[in-house]
Amino acid sequence: MGRVRVAAPLTLDDDRVRLAVIHRLPWIRTQREKLQAAVRQSQREMVTGESHYVWGVRHRLKLIERPGRAHIEVDGDRLLLYVPAGTTGEHRRLLLDRWYREQLRRTVPGLIAKWESKLGVSVPRWSIRRMKTKWGSCNRDTRHIWLNVELAKKHPGCLEYILVHEMTHYLERNHGERFVKLMDGFLPGWRARRDELNASPLAAEVWNTGRSPDKP
Repeated sequence: MGRVRVAAPLTLDDDRVRLAVIHRLPWIRTQREKLQAAVRQSQREMVTGESHYVWGVRHRLKLIERPGRAHIEVDGDRLLLYVPAGTTGEHRRLLLDRWYREQLRRTVPGLIAKWESKLGVSVPRWSIRRMKTKWGSCNRDTRHIWLNVELAKKHPGCLEYILVHEMTHYLERNHGERFVKLMDGFLPGWRARRDELNASPLAAEVWNTGRSPDKP
């Protein structure tokens, strides 16, 4: 059935949190059903011929076993994975995960600089991590933004949407009317990007976001 985790300000007592959850039960049930029906990618075995996505583009993996440093290259529609002979599938997956993180590290700073000037805010800290239920998150108090490593597999516009979404939380904590108006002003096409992201296949270890239409 799955569990529901509730995050609430410390200023709210247990009774108010309980009432808020009861009020949201129909929405919670709907999102749970979406989660259960989510499209999942099969577990990647990291072998030649497998499909992997980089910035929304499908690539065929080619495993090349040879002595030397393990590394990954994009060659047209192929994703070349160079590893020493005998490298396990788990280690090959770890190498690809690290490579995806590097793609984000190279891309995110430029996007942050672009949107800091547009939104009139600054991002003091951001991190990449593997998240099971979200594409991104923001701690409004510390202004720390987290991005899901899976975003490196999606179209660049999806990453930009998530980043703008989380940065907009600096200006508005909740996902109400003001938040939607801010998003409409900053990124008019955000709904299409959101729908593209939420309709895309998920890795086996990453669940559907299960978020409402105006949330990532």
